[in-house]
Formats: sequence, C-alpha cells, structure tokens
Amino acid sequence: MSSHLPGSSGTAGSTAPRRGWATRLYLGEAGLNVVDWRRRLFMVAAAVVLIALASIAVRGFSFGIEFVGGNAFHVPAGAGTLIEVEDAVSDAGATVVSGQEVGGGEPTYMIRTLELSSEETLAAKAEVAAALGIEAESIGDDRVSAAWGEQITRQALIALAVFIAVVIAYLSIRFEPRAAVAAISALLLDLIATAGIYSLVGFEVTPATVIGFLTIMGFDLYDTVVTFDKIHENTKGITASATETYGEAANLGVNQVLVRSINTSVVALLPVGALLFIGAGLLGAGTLKDLGLVLFVGMAVSFYTSLCFAAPLLVELKLRQPRFYAHTQRVLAKRAALATRGARQARQRRDDEPGDADQPEPVAAAPMQLVDPDLVDLAGAAPKVGSRPATSKRRRPGGPKRR
Repeated sequence: MSSHLPGSSGTAGSTAPRRGWATRLYLGEAGLNVVDWRRRLFMVAAAVVLIALASIAVRGFSFGIEFVGGNAFHVPAGAGTLIEVEDAVSDAGATVVSGQEVGGGEPTYMIRTLELSSEETLAAKAEVAAALGIEAESIGDDRVSAAWGEQITRQALIALAVFIAVVIAYLSIRFEPRAAVAAISALLLDLIATAGIYSLVGFEVTPATVIGFLTIMGFDLYDTVVTFDKIHENTKGITASATETYGEAANLGVNQVLVRSINTSVVALLPVGALLFIGAGLLGAGTLKDLGLVLFVGMAVSFYTSLCFAAPLLVELKLRQPRFYAHTQRVLAKRAALATRGARQARQRRDDEPGDADQPEPVAAAPMQLVDPDLVDLAGAAPKVGSRPATSKRRRPGGPKRR
C-alpha cells in the first residue's frame, strides 16, 4: 500500500510544486510572445495614432484662458447653482467659455469668459451680483493675457526638445542608436495617444496639463530604459549562441520585467486615480482634473508602449542588421536539422523493433520560420562574439581544389 501527500496524483513528477504565474513569466514559460506579435502590435499602434490625430484635427483642444486670454469670475457657491451663475454672467454681456466648481473650505464657481476690458469687467460684476442677490465685492475676478499662454507654450516646446535630445544622446551611449529610435518612437506614441484622449474628453488645456505631459515623459522613459536594460543583458553575445535567437532572448527580457512593470504602474496609478476620480469627481476639486487625467492616461499608456511597442520595435530594427538576421537563420536551420535527424532516428528505431509495424510514423517538427536555404549548411556553425556571419564554403565551379 502506498501513501501519497494530499493533492498528489501518485506520480514522481506531480510532487514538484506548481510554479506561479510570475515565476513562469520570468522563465519564459507563460507563452507571452510580444516579439512574434510585433506586426500586430504595430498595427494597433498605428490605429491608435490615426484615431488620436483624427480627434485632434476634428475636435481640437479646449484651451484655457491661460492660452487664449480672458477673464475668470469667482462666485461663491452659495449664490445658486452652476447653471444659474453661468446664465447670470452671460446675461451681463460676457461670453462664457467654461464653468466649474472649485472645492475647498469655501467652495466657489469659476466662470471663464472671453477677454473683457476693465470697465466691462466692473459692469459685469455689478450685474451678476444684482442678479444673484449678493455683494459685488464677494465676486473675484482675474484677467489673463494670451501672451502668457504663448510664453508657456514656447518654454514647454523648448523643454521637450532639450529632453528628447538628452534622451537620444544617453540611450545612444548606454545602448545604441537603434534603442534611442525605439524609445523616442514609444514616447511620441504615448504623447499622441494621451493628447487624443484629452481631445476626445474635452478637458481644458491648462498649464497643469503641460506639467502633466512633461511628467509622463519621464515615467515613459523610465519604464522603457528598464526594459531595454534587461534585453541588453539577455542578448549580450547572442550571436555566439546556437540555440537561441535575438528575438527569443529579447522576448524573455520583456517577460522578466513584466511583473515589475505591473507593480510599478499600479502603485503609480493608484494615487493619480484617487486625484482624478475622488478629488476631482467626488470632492469637486475641479482644478485637479486637468493634471489628473493627463497623468492617469499617460502612465497607463506608457506601461503598454514600453513593453508592447518599444521592445518589439527594437527587435525589428536589430533583425534588419545582417549579423543578427544571419544568426537567426543559423539557429532555425540547426533546429530544423535536429528535428529531421530526431525523426529519422525514431523511424530507424521503430523499424528495428519487431511488432510495431502498425504504429504511425513520427512526423518531423517543422521550423517555426522560413529558413534561408543558403544558410542550412551553417546549421552547426556558431561564430565568435562580434564576428561576421560565416559564408558558405562551397567551391566555385572551375576554381582550384583545396588540399
């Protein structure tokens, strides 16, 4: 009589502990193959860019008074509802652009209008106070010139250009220029997707929005650099390997950093989500929604772009190099040769064993990718690190024979 541990099936292999999802990801056993899916992922990225650009072209952005100039009236929330206050300001002769409730110890309504002169502002305040039954002194007003918004825009563009130049230089030195191209492409995808969602939602573009865009740029590059560092570690000296391609080693690196990226993104998105949904949505802190939306969307998109766009794009650029393309062909050729040899040996053993005539013949496993016929004879070759791809040693017709 044999005894078994609870939950065991009685076989020797079943006593081994079952690996968790994170462990299988790190070992490359979870089946997440973003490198082989890279063409589909590129199509998804292209669709996102087209939708975002279409929204920006059709709907545009709702710029705040900091960028287009105008006035902002601050009316106590106890004077009435937001709609009543907006109607009162509109009846006073001002063109209302937007209105929102600003939370705090003393909630107020911030009504933004087109730019008014000093006389028009005083007249509008008096009419609004009379319509709502409050004192004119309780209504605050701010006047912002469009020149200030132009200055913010110019400084933001300069900061963006400097940031991208520094990132390109750093990634080119730390990794290589192809890594810089892939990282900047992922960053631009993140910015375009976030801007498209901002346009679809219709939130106002304020200086807080610009700050949010500059913030997500750093978050996006951080995630991408961590992914590239793991890929660089896994693919170091890969051309000397006869069993693994560059794409496979890079895909393993993506799997290994996936759990870390999930943890980092969740931890970062929780406070930003609280800022957006609780602070701006439930508590009425309207000034927080501009910053909250751009951070929430940008961080969520950067998680996707660093793993599912930047890494596959880097692999695509690397495999266009003859050295890595030839190495991939050699590995695939060797696998095809080993599969064929294994099938031939199994068939030979089957023929040598009596009584197995009715058993079906084993079928050789087909290679996963097409192999260049000119490289099949190099299946067993494994060049040294950094060496050029070997060429076929077939003798040319009419050439001298080798001794």
